[in-house]
Amino acid sequence: MENRESRAYLRQLRVTPRKVKIVLDLIRGKDVANAMAILKNTNKLVCEDVEKLLKSAIANADHNFGMDVEKLYVAECFVTPGILKNMKRVRPRAQGRAFRVLKRTSHVTIVLRERQEA
Repeated sequence: MENRESRAYLRQLRVTPRKVKIVLDLIRGKDVANAMAILKNTNKLVCEDVEKLLKSAIANADHNFGMDVEKLYVAECFVTPGILKNMKRVRPRAQGRAFRVLKRTSHVTIVLRERQEA
């Protein structure tokens, strides 16, 4: 039996990759029902965005590939930094100087696979 997978991407999320990684480490390797419960009960702002992305990946698996939703688990989830070109800001500092602030963005990817019955 082939190993099918469903992917979902979230581009240009206005949260730093370091903060997203904390949440993704909680759900990696878990089945989707358990991952949804973890995301609903974790007190992090980015959980709402990751939960929406996980729902999208589940819908992709069901609609596009006909996979069984009960057997799905989070096989991979990772975050990479987004572009910094348009999110540079200036903060005033002492003696009339300016300090550059980088508003970082993230690209989040979630991959779902079906568990194989042994």
